[in-house]
Amino acid sequence: MTTTLPLEPIETASRDELAALQLERLKWSLNHAYESSPVYRRKFDEAGVHPSEVQSLADLARFPFTTKKDLRDNYPFGMFAVPQERISRIHASSGTTGKPTVVAYTARDIDTWANLVARSVRAAGARRGDKVHVSYGYGLFTGGLGAHYGAERAGLTVIPFGGGQTEKQVQLIQDFRPDIIMVTPSYMLAIADEMERQGIDPATCSLRIGIFGAEPWTNDMRTAIENRMGITAVDIYGLSEVMGPGVASECAETKDGPTIWEDHFYPEIIDPETGEVLPDGEFGELVFTSLTKEALPIIRYRTRDLTRLLPGTARTMRRMEKITGRSDDMLIIRGVNVFPTQIEELLLKQPALAPHYQIILTKEGPMDVMTLNCEPCPEAAPDYGALDAARDALAYDIKALIGVTAQVNVLDVNGIERSVGKAKRVIDKRPK
Repeated sequence: MTTTLPLEPIETASRDELAALQLERLKWSLNHAYESSPVYRRKFDEAGVHPSEVQSLADLARFPFTTKKDLRDNYPFGMFAVPQERISRIHASSGTTGKPTVVAYTARDIDTWANLVARSVRAAGARRGDKVHVSYGYGLFTGGLGAHYGAERAGLTVIPFGGGQTEKQVQLIQDFRPDIIMVTPSYMLAIADEMERQGIDPATCSLRIGIFGAEPWTNDMRTAIENRMGITAVDIYGLSEVMGPGVASECAETKDGPTIWEDHFYPEIIDPETGEVLPDGEFGELVFTSLTKEALPIIRYRTRDLTRLLPGTARTMRRMEKITGRSDDMLIIRGVNVFPTQIEELLLKQPALAPHYQIILTKEGPMDVMTLNCEPCPEAAPDYGALDAARDALAYDIKALIGVTAQVNVLDVNGIERSVGKAKRVIDKRPK
């Protein structure tokens, strides 16, 4: 008989108890950064602030921000705050837009990370005896190993598949009968496509829970995946600069946005333009300060993710609204601000079209041109009348609801290249 895994006491502690712990840990983290990282000592000194001046959580707002540029400017190891002999592991981003951002972990950091991913897996509804199929990529990307260590720490059985080999993924899901899958939502769709290609109804597979992260995805996408796969789909949030997956995660009983594990990460929402701290409930850019990290303390890191902070529901800790856009993912098309997830929401309203898409941006003279390539649901593919109607309706909705004109092309089934990790939704061919 399987049983639900128990909560940690801190998950239901009072807000006062949590705030007291946060302040204690914040003072430690700021002091550790100042004393052990030359980069942070310089940043604090230039801003005229010192850790000894912190008497409340609100005092954090006086400290300077950290950005991805700080990590790249100090590539590879300039941000580390412990000697090399204390580093247990190094991860790095892909570096597709420049130098990779390099992050490090002490043995204690790895232990904390495993505990928080385990907490996230429990929040998703994991039970004793569950098997977890990990389809996040292993290697320098934090997803695979983060999910792996956390699921093991939760006492579950891990199937460490990684990304790619979609036919083999389907075979092992059928043969090993895992209960949980941890993967990007776009690759979950690719796995479902492959199941259907093999004549398998995805809703009949053994999976009960999907823990999806590493890319923005909408609640409409959640509904589409849940209906197709017959699972509970929850959002896990993280980024390598702050830790990796497990900074926040949704609770299965509410599915109302990821709960931030505030005993280890202090969140703020700021105005992306002015940097002003905004009150809970207001929409802006998410900023994180680590409270317990040793190898790479991170102070007021600007994530570029856009959201708002909300009161806790299933846990005492605050939630953040589901991330569906980033300030650096925003497209400006003929003066209109457009997020790919806005397109996704409208696409998912067309049942004849599959949830795979790619936005191509070009220029004709001085004018931006947006082309949206999508593809039919396999069952709708022979019905050209229905596909033409869906294409025209989607183009109309994009113009009416977002305010830009799009050339919508319906390609063949599988016409959009499938991603084994984060989906590449936008190809911008406009001259820089």
